[in-house]
Amino acid sequence: MSIQNEYLECVIANFKSIKDLGEKIISQLDIEELHWSPTSESNSIAIIIKHISGNMISRWTDFLTTDGEKPNRNRDNEFEEGYSTKKALLQAWEDGWGILFATLHSLTEDDLLKTIYIRGEAHSVIKAIQRQVSHYSYHIGQIVYIGKQIKNENWSSLSVPKGKSLEYLEDMLKQHKQK
Repeated sequence: MSIQNEYLECVIANFKSIKDLGEKIISQLDIEELHWSPTSESNSIAIIIKHISGNMISRWTDFLTTDGEKPNRNRDNEFEEGYSTKKALLQAWEDGWGILFATLHSLTEDDLLKTIYIRGEAHSVIKAIQRQVSHYSYHIGQIVYIGKQIKNENWSSLSVPKGKSLEYLEDMLKQHKQK
């Protein structure tokens, strides 16, 4: 396997992991909780999802041929109001991720060193992808933090539960033990 194909597989796996983490949080919350924000200056999970979706649709549509900041995107609107239903929120979530994954799966080795533009700034395809990995991870971290605040003692752990690190490590070592 070439380094380029390995990179694309790794990036796709990273984005799937980021998406899965977000979905584990969303599944724990109802529509009112998804619209809760810790302060008047903070964004709710619904607003963050609206922003992520808007960003994904803008960045990944015609990725190789047009600027990643599309003229029809209204970024400021992404930070106003959320969704009337959880179904609408989930549809926006899927719309964004769908275009991202479709674009990543369409890329070839030769595409990785091409130049694309975001707000007029030149990026290699690799740099643009890494920019978005960082951006979406940042926002999913916000979503996790807000979700934990909302659920408090009713929070279902998304990774290794408190006090279970050694047990988890032992299980992983057994699972991956060389044969």
